[in-house]
Amino acid sequence: MDGAFLDWALEAFAGYVAADALSEGPSCVLAAVDHRQDKRMLDEVLDHDPTHDEIQAFLGRVKGAWEARDLARKGITTDGAALSPEPIRAVCGQVPHQLCPFHVIAARVKGVLRAVASARERVATSKPTWKRGRPAAQDQAARRLARTSPAMQQKISALFQERCVCVTRRLKPSAHKRFLHITRGLPHLRQRREIMEHLDALFDRRCRTQTALGKLRKRRQWVKRCTWIGDTVKKVFSPHREQALTLLDDKLLPATSNAVERGTRRHRKMQQSVYRVRSKVC
Repeated sequence: MDGAFLDWALEAFAGYVAADALSEGPSCVLAAVDHRQDKRMLDEVLDHDPTHDEIQAFLGRVKGAWEARDLARKGITTDGAALSPEPIRAVCGQVPHQLCPFHVIAARVKGVLRAVASARERVATSKPTWKRGRPAAQDQAARRLARTSPAMQQKISALFQERCVCVTRRLKPSAHKRFLHITRGLPHLRQRREIMEHLDALFDRRCRTQTALGKLRKRRQWVKRCTWIGDTVKKVFSPHREQALTLLDDKLLPATSNAVERGTRRHRKMQQSVYRVRSKVC
């Protein structure tokens, strides 16, 4: 049954595979999926976190299935875990290894959201306080604080409710106007968004990998000059960004390893159909 299932999964194999480790409760599932068809080729269930040897053995099974059917290996995509590169180099050799750009961009989104949260906390700590009750007409300073405090509270609420406009890839004119309004007096948030827009534009397949790497070096020099921005954009200097740009030289190379999730759903649907047929026969 396993051989027939593997033959079905590899009958139109295009040479591009997505490999990932999925956590399902107390167990971990190693899965290899044909990215072009979302067909799960092989899987292995572990009751613990995978090690280098287990990942290498699993990839060895995948390689054996390829060689037994004389199939070409053109590229592999992973989620960028620290355990993946060494076993892939040991088993697959010089096959192009693509890191999932989705995970790289997701790390950027988390960093910007943390920056928005810290800006919100900083505004909250600078919010003025005054004595209880309505300030007297003669106390101009207290009346000025009473006018300033609601405005700052409104900015804090806007930074929380509209924080999505700080990380959305493309903004409509109305959303861009709203972004400029809520970041008034917070130039570092505008600078972060400008930097991230230029970095994310590298994944738009408008150039080759070498050209994108040259642009990435210029963006990194730009970030180094903006030392006042903080640690939000420190992911720019991660080597994962360079390896995530591999997809620009191969249009068929998978840009994300979400195919593993789609292959898992497809596999479960097949299991449900098998169980349904068995129950009808019974």
